[in-house]
Amino acid sequence: MTQTTLHTPDELDELIVQEKLQVALELQHDAWAESTADGIEPEIIADAAMIIAIRETVRALGEDQAEALVESLRGRIQAGEFSPERVLQ
Repeated sequence: MTQTTLHTPDELDELIVQEKLQVALELQHDAWAESTADGIEPEIIADAAMIIAIRETVRALGEDQAEALVESLRGRIQAGEFSPERVLQ
């Protein structure tokens, strides 16, 4: 017999967000790999990705939200969130 795990609506929302994030990361990774295979340097790919991300954030959420996102990145970088050596558990 299988036991069903019940989640609250908030937990389900968070699971959906995490799944969407994982898909988006995989798509971005594929685009990065394709770009490097085409001979584009990583710095250029990163610059283009950030330009698009900020432009689309401004379009969707406004300049204040985009600025808040950019400001949050410094702390996240310093905390090691984006480190390739970071181990997720």
